[in-house]
Amino acid sequence: MLCRCLFSSIRARTVWSLSQQLNSTRYVTLGWRRYTAAVSPSCDGSVVSESNRAETTLKRFWKTVGIESRDCGIVVTLDKRALKTPSGNILSLPKEKRLAATLIANEWENQEKFLKQHALPMTSIAARAIDALRDETTRAEVQASLLNYLDTDTICFHHDDPPPLVELQKKHWDPLLEWARRAYDVEIQVFNSILFHSQPERTRQILGDVVAQMDPWEMAAMERVTYVTKSFLIALALVKRHLTAEQASQAAHVEVSSQIQRWGEVEDTHDVDFHDARRQLGSSACLVTNMT
Repeated sequence: MLCRCLFSSIRARTVWSLSQQLNSTRYVTLGWRRYTAAVSPSCDGSVVSESNRAETTLKRFWKTVGIESRDCGIVVTLDKRALKTPSGNILSLPKEKRLAATLIANEWENQEKFLKQHALPMTSIAARAIDALRDETTRAEVQASLLNYLDTDTICFHHDDPPPLVELQKKHWDPLLEWARRAYDVEIQVFNSILFHSQPERTRQILGDVVAQMDPWEMAAMERVTYVTKSFLIALALVKRHLTAEQASQAAHVEVSSQIQRWGEVEDTHDVDFHDARRQLGSSACLVTNMT
């Protein structure tokens, strides 16, 4: 269920098969085709990677896609050359991230004639982790930015009307608040207005330390989910595997769900936003999933 909302076309047997082949450290074809990525300096000195090239041309230039197990980890290949990030780093994942590698390869395989950048959520989040979140300065900046969301966290602002909204808050938000309080032994306050509120300093310190200890993959997921849901606590629960991507999506859409119950769904708006959020949360959940 974790990634069904993200890539329903991938069968369980495909993931299992690829994982088994990767364990044997042999070159793996995806049963479809193979891919490649090369990097060379451009005339102005900037890095040119295949992901940058794809962004520039917006056309598929590769023929085959594959996955290889190398000394540096698992890499996705385009025409037998390693896919690289926009900054020119090899997009290499630890061997326990076989699921993420499989999904990244699937994203590039499913790019047909023209590149659809919105259909590369796994690639973009993995590249973010590799390019930015190994740098201590960037990590500190991200940590500070995420903590700002704690004071305005969506699930900490409750309404007492209308009744359907109150019920959804109790169903999706109250258990999540109790989990965070128990799991980290912190006080989390709930407010009924958005003016001049903040969480206790001790709470900010403890949860800030939790974020600081995250590896690049977890921090990339934490960052994406926080920005999508506007909730530090929903993101923390997903990264720590307390919530699935589906549950996190439902918690993030409590207010919209209440409006839909009352006024009906706006076609091509509410449904599109919901599924886009599920795709982003699904990619985050898959990135922090380890396969032993």
